[in-house]
Amino acid sequence: MRVAVLTVSDRSFAGERPDSSGPQLAERAQALGSAIVRQAIVPDEQARLEEILISWADSGEVDLILTTGGTGFAPRDRTPEATLRVIDREAPGLAEAMRAVGLRSTAHAMLSRGVTGLRGSCLIVNLPGSPQAAMESLAAIEAVLPHAIALLQDSSAAETGHHPRSRPKRA
Repeated sequence: MRVAVLTVSDRSFAGERPDSSGPQLAERAQALGSAIVRQAIVPDEQARLEEILISWADSGEVDLILTTGGTGFAPRDRTPEATLRVIDREAPGLAEAMRAVGLRSTAHAMLSRGVTGLRGSCLIVNLPGSPQAAMESLAAIEAVLPHAIALLQDSSAAETGHHPRSRPKRA
């Protein structure tokens, strides 16, 4: 997979705080065999975020965009709104899985407004800004990401990932 990592943070963009989440996500994606093709830090500005998401997703060079930050309740947290404006279709199961896993660690996980969706053949995933929460969220979905990307690319190999579960027989 070709992965882009976008950190959304006013303070990290201004150099007031180091970006911890972005580099950790990039490192994990590489450990899973992905190539990091883009990485940037942007302020919490919805229009700018939309511009970058569109540019990266439409470039044909990125299969997966991981955003980190801007998913909470603070007034400038606008990552979900930007994502919703640029995607063609939502992928709510991924966001639901991330929140479910996060709830095992903290009740604050239910405050995440992160969304996931598709723009063309690119998957966009909003992760929390906290390094621990971002990594837990990625871990919750990482096993299905290669299959999701294969499906988006309409790869014939994607169908090999479908294995029906055995169902218990009814009495």
